[in-house]
Amino acid sequence: MALPVPNLDDRRFQDLVDEAKRQVMQQCRDWTDHNVHDPGVTLIELFAWMTDQVIYRLNRVPDRNYVKFLELIGVRLFPPTAARAPITFWLAAPQPGTVRIPAATQVGTVRTETEDAIVFSTADELEIVPCSFLTAISFPSGERPLPHADELSRGEGFACFSATPTPGDSLLIGLSGGVPSCAVTLRLQCRIEGVGVNPDWPPRVWEAWDGDSWHRCEIERDDTGGFNRDGDVVLHVPRSHTTSVLELQRAGWLRVRVTDAEPDQPTYRSSPLITAISAFTCGGTTVAVNAESVEGEVLGTSDGVPGQSFAVSRWPAVAEGPAVLEVSEGEGWQEWEEVADFSRSGPGSCDFIFDRVSGEVRLGAGVREPDGTLRLYGRPPARGAQLRLKSYRTGGGFQGNVARGVIRVLRSSIPYVASVVNRRAAVGGVDGEDIENAKTRGPIVLRTLGRAVTVEDYEQLAREAAPEVARVHCVAATTPEDAGGVRVLVVPAARSSDSELTPDQLVPPQETVEKIARRLDECRLIGTRLLIEPPRYRWLTVTARLRGRPRVDRQHLESVVLEALYRHYNPVTGGPDRGGWPFGRPVIPGEVFGLLQALPGVDLVEEIELYEADPRTGQRSQDAIPALALEPNELVFSYRHKVLVE
Repeated sequence: MALPVPNLDDRRFQDLVDEAKRQVMQQCRDWTDHNVHDPGVTLIELFAWMTDQVIYRLNRVPDRNYVKFLELIGVRLFPPTAARAPITFWLAAPQPGTVRIPAATQVGTVRTETEDAIVFSTADELEIVPCSFLTAISFPSGERPLPHADELSRGEGFACFSATPTPGDSLLIGLSGGVPSCAVTLRLQCRIEGVGVNPDWPPRVWEAWDGDSWHRCEIERDDTGGFNRDGDVVLHVPRSHTTSVLELQRAGWLRVRVTDAEPDQPTYRSSPLITAISAFTCGGTTVAVNAESVEGEVLGTSDGVPGQSFAVSRWPAVAEGPAVLEVSEGEGWQEWEEVADFSRSGPGSCDFIFDRVSGEVRLGAGVREPDGTLRLYGRPPARGAQLRLKSYRTGGGFQGNVARGVIRVLRSSIPYVASVVNRRAAVGGVDGEDIENAKTRGPIVLRTLGRAVTVEDYEQLAREAAPEVARVHCVAATTPEDAGGVRVLVVPAARSSDSELTPDQLVPPQETVEKIARRLDECRLIGTRLLIEPPRYRWLTVTARLRGRPRVDRQHLESVVLEALYRHYNPVTGGPDRGGWPFGRPVIPGEVFGLLQALPGVDLVEEIELYEADPRTGQRSQDAIPALALEPNELVFSYRHKVLVE
């Protein structure tokens, strides 16, 4: 809801008339006839009507002036944020040397007749380092390590785990060197010896050694069926992987470890047998942002006076870290620091403000004191000094939150790269703030003053620290054992091309959580315990049976109904006001009836059933539920709705 415009003068026509009559009784005691037929009263009413018109216009303050009021109390519009996604560059073939993907390499989605391509740029340089197989060592539980270099050289093969594999058994594979952020293919030749296991669901995990601890690797593909047939295992190695020494051998170490079986998961009854291993690098992954970098833009020349401002050529700029202003000082360039305001800047402070929404760079101002001296808030550059912004990014917005596998176009020509793809959905893209939301924030900023006391304070300060999130909800402690604790629930900005979200899209990035934690730790009351986490999601499946109108395409109507269900029961863009499903709001069948009955082409909604799904197994409950009740920290998550059109 927009902040009501301040009422600068609440007097109305009758108030003005009554006030004038009271003044008449005090100042002109001989004037005793105050009835409407008196000419003097007629003049009073005339002037009261004219004054009422002036007050009406005074109270209709335009948005431009309202923005100035907000600026006086330190409220500035939030700039857009850029979505980020991990982009994997796949090589056409293994290369003998390092393949370098330069920073600012552009990738994008496919351009269609109705939608333009969404462009991403890599944030850092990526080095796809070659590798080869070096050695293999088995670590059966409770036994000494068993190197297998000799068996592999003779082609005899070896059992990679214990005779009867148990959780904790592992096989170490040493590569010729560390391959951070790379995709590695392990080509294995295996015999069918690991019986008892489900080839599509083996109880094992792949990990990489960073010199201090093991970190989990993401599996792109496993053709070996749990080491029961010849095939490839393609792994995405984490960024921290490095060359290190284990068991007196220097290598880039990977390992596969037997894990505890999950419910209904078969386990190994005998160890798999591996006869040959080879390895090579097939790609690499780096982060790309939905923004375009502008490097070293010259802003202009200083005239040596305080309060100067310069405009960048492209705006709005995305909110991503502090900007750096470079000022020519003598023969070199001096870096100036970005600040939120000049309240702590002195005459010698090299500070500036960068308004990313308007694209304006402002330098410190000077204030004339009563004694005639000039007090400087920030040092003005010398006359004739050149100013340039070292780098900034422009673009961003919610449109960058594309689904997994959508980014497939390499817009920059790079040798040896065959294709690109985003393995995960892009998240974090948020449109810039509008004036209506800023009006709502204004009184909250005045009340909080940088202190977190109420739940609204925590939500507001968290949004300021991480504007890239879609929603923030604070839940105070409600039980005696949780006294003094505050839970801040964070929902990242995400969307999917087919309207169905995936669970990994709704987990906030670790860097976002850390930013919010640092900010709230500065503002919280002493003794308050903070917990920053995603909400708890309750998976919901809706089954609907309905009747379509005559001559309505059945398949098209099914897709329309499914899209409406996924859109309405969405943690980010769902709910009655399209701002995300409200926290704690229950899901009832009657609301589903109303939602579907209003769709074009639907004649009659005959049956609606609600089921709660299990995120671990992906199975829904056996019996329908009358309603899905949600706690204050819970949100609904759409999962595999079913629609039957008769």
